[in-house]
Amino acid sequence: MKVVIAGGTGFLGQPLAHALAAEGREVVIFTRRAPVPATRDARFVTWHPGGIGAWAAEIDGAAAVVNLAGESIAAKRWSSAQKQLILDSRVQATRSLAAAIHAAARPPAVFISGSAVGYYGPLGDEIVGEEHPAGSDFLAKVCAEWESEAVRAAGSRTRVVCIRTGLVIEKDGGALPQMLLPFKVGAGGPLGSGRQYWPWIHRDDWVALVCWTIATSSVTGPINATAPNPVTNADFSRALGRALHRPAFMPAPAFALRLALGEMADALLLSGQRAAPAKAERLGFRFRYTQLDEALRAIFG
Repeated sequence: MKVVIAGGTGFLGQPLAHALAAEGREVVIFTRRAPVPATRDARFVTWHPGGIGAWAAEIDGAAAVVNLAGESIAAKRWSSAQKQLILDSRVQATRSLAAAIHAAARPPAVFISGSAVGYYGPLGDEIVGEEHPAGSDFLAKVCAEWESEAVRAAGSRTRVVCIRTGLVIEKDGGALPQMLLPFKVGAGGPLGSGRQYWPWIHRDDWVALVCWTIATSSVTGPINATAPNPVTNADFSRALGRALHRPAFMPAPAFALRLALGEMADALLLSGQRAAPAKAERLGFRFRYTQLDEALRAIFG
């Protein structure tokens, strides 16, 4: 059974491809790069979102399509042009995939499209499940438009799942490595007030959740890809300090973060959501890492 992953060469796509290949699935990765030789886990197909191209033939007959394509939200400071690129890269890729699914004679059984807990906007300490409405800030609007394009792929033979991902942690990529330097020099600590919730998930659980979603036909609609026990930024900092055997009491002032990062600081660091994986747990998914301390111990050994 073939699984197509759009944007599958990064921090999440590569381990997902490896896990699917280990299950015996044929994996095809759509990439914008020049032709890339096949690996043990996958073969690569060049694509250019914005219409339906030759790449769409790979979708016809696939068991599942996973959409991880889009400009990194933290790659650059948010100018007006960069914000438009963040939005357009997601909307165009998702629109192209949805169109290809509808054009397929044998459409996939499931289309899993990326999203984020930023869908809910900045919130306080209320527990947030998938039924919570969208927020109104930039990231919330991006996620809402992203998901609205994804649901266009739904049909009598294709279910659509939007994976609202939280902070994915692993030491070889994502946000975690960028957090380590202050702790290593003894200057780690909370960001701003530290009271904002950071809904985290170990990357192994994120991969397992996507594989489970492919195999579980009862999963439809949005699903929070977050561990069952989100923590505040202050608690996250203390847990990271324990894992690294370093102090975690030196706060980073909010004004300094805003000066350095602009609008991105409030959206990514100084606010958050207490998002919980209500749907995944209700439908039977079991997390390997439910507590942050055990997840960080697994990462740092």
